[in-house]
Amino acid sequence: MSHPIYMAAQAAGVKSGDLPDLTIKEAKIYVLDPSSWRNAGAGLSGGGEIASMVTASGIEGNFTLGNRGNPPGWVDFAKANCVGKNLLDILPTVSYIPLQNRPGGGAGAAPAAGVAGAPRPAGAPAPARTGGRREFIGGFNPGFSSRPHGNGTPGPNVHAAACDFILWDILGKAVNRPIYKILGGTKEKMLAYASSQHLANVEDYVPDVLKAKAAGIKAYKIHPGGGQHKTGGPIPAYLGHIDEIKQVRAAVGDDYTLLFDAVQQYNYYEALRVGRALDTYGYDSFEDPMQTTDLEGLIELRQHLDVPTEIGEFLTDIYDYGEYIKRDAIGIVRLITDNVGGITGSFRVGQLADTFGMPCTPHNWGAFYDMAAAFQVELALPNCYWFEMPWPWEYPDRPYVKEKFRVDADGYVHAPTDPGMGYPLDMAVVDKLLIRIDR
Repeated sequence: MSHPIYMAAQAAGVKSGDLPDLTIKEAKIYVLDPSSWRNAGAGLSGGGEIASMVTASGIEGNFTLGNRGNPPGWVDFAKANCVGKNLLDILPTVSYIPLQNRPGGGAGAAPAAGVAGAPRPAGAPAPARTGGRREFIGGFNPGFSSRPHGNGTPGPNVHAAACDFILWDILGKAVNRPIYKILGGTKEKMLAYASSQHLANVEDYVPDVLKAKAAGIKAYKIHPGGGQHKTGGPIPAYLGHIDEIKQVRAAVGDDYTLLFDAVQQYNYYEALRVGRALDTYGYDSFEDPMQTTDLEGLIELRQHLDVPTEIGEFLTDIYDYGEYIKRDAIGIVRLITDNVGGITGSFRVGQLADTFGMPCTPHNWGAFYDMAAAFQVELALPNCYWFEMPWPWEYPDRPYVKEKFRVDADGYVHAPTDPGMGYPLDMAVVDKLLIRIDR
């Protein structure tokens, strides 16, 4: 990936010097009343906090906070690290990882290729080295934590990831292009699969998949629940999950695409039993069968199954992916955009997967703008093939965005045409739901 500013200017057919003033002059959060939409029980984490940065030329970028457990203090962080700086200086480095936190890192380690790596655009200042850590253009160093991978918590500084999303939104608006087109994407639509809730009983899945199929969705992913039947005594959950796998296949027929996401809940033996059922009934992926930290177990599991294992949702550092790919612990690369540094980090992970001929599947669950960001990455990358549609599909709808994620008659979700993130805020609704503005 070359410098985003130059990519954006080239996409718009203008010189980079002709872009509007992209100096960030303000950071704020619109705090909304979330009681009017689904999953309001999560409070503000359901998309009730909309972060905003505004440029000197009046361009506003937005992203929702809270879905990945963002700690308080984003406004102060953005003021300290973004306000008063030009997007030219901070976007290429917002999700760059300190050398000491990546494999083989430390003083004197070579810089990685990527957004902030060589070749640096002409005229861009060189990052300085300090104490074995790569510093950031303009002094912006959001940093990544050194938590062990696989613990399910955001490894990157989530404030920095939110900044990355917003800066890309601003850049797209500055050149009147969706983000995916700046990144070189050419897709205009993507097939969707329905991504189920964790349903209470084994017997709940057949009606659910049939409803999704009748709505025109061309594939379905089981998120297994407790694995218990509505009648009879308790059984081991994984045995109930095997029943779900069998019943859902029988209900939809042999030609319907099916996926399965265990969300790390099995030990090796259980994962092997479930995986063999997925092989028998022709499922296309087995997501997070065991704890992501069990690298050796995932390697062993891959050797005994045909269904590809889909790993990465619980990786919280983009440099963890290399080890999993190198050691054949992963068949399909999964990521959460705000865990790996926003648009910038997600695109880098997707490119890494593509160099190994592997599919990449961004996680689309969350509030509306989490899905919008993942969609931009999916549209940009050649190795993304499916749009994950939370099911029921009303789940991510938000009143402050007029558009909704739905499929057409052929099962496709169409790319947005608006610039930036592609789905502008309805400010009239924001004003109606507004509790306060944090500045």
